[in-house]
Amino acid sequence: MDDVARRAGVTKGTLYLYFRNKEELFEAVVRQSLVPYIAGLEAVVGEAKEPASVLLKRLIARWPEVISSPASAIPKLVITEAGNFPELARFYLSEVVHRGLAVIRQVIRTGIDHGEFRQFDTDCAVMCIIAPLIFTMLWRHSLGLYETDGLDPQTICDTHLQLLLQGLTVGPPAAEAVETRVLDQEEATQ
Repeated sequence: MDDVARRAGVTKGTLYLYFRNKEELFEAVVRQSLVPYIAGLEAVVGEAKEPASVLLKRLIARWPEVISSPASAIPKLVITEAGNFPELARFYLSEVVHRGLAVIRQVIRTGIDHGEFRQFDTDCAVMCIIAPLIFTMLWRHSLGLYETDGLDPQTICDTHLQLLLQGLTVGPPAAEAVETRVLDQEEATQ
């Protein structure tokens, strides 16, 4: 609390007028910095009429900004302190994690239901989608501090999206499609 008060340019006593403890301060930071982002994702998906692949692009397109923001340090903090502050971990799970996963799950489920995406275990697919993005935030605030050539969030997200769409969309994988075209051409010439 001393560090927060100093950085905010107020006394520690002033902080305690607004927040009884570190836990309340943390909850306020999450509600101010991450919950509006999650609510925005929920609105985008809830109102959307686009194909699931377009929705997935829209969701992933928002991540470079999140990864580059100071709020991207929050997951590392939660993971590090979950054992010491279980109530904060539960709060973060309900306010951020579960809501964010539900948005991605809805996009994947919609894509599968409309025949746009392959059949997958939806919960596993959601975790595979989110894991590289979370890892990028964790990297940025740990080992990335000591790396001279940092990860570019935009490039990571663009590459991740390409890999996702190649793996999710219905149709043969790229290598299989090329092989099929070659075989078709060979049969046509015989």
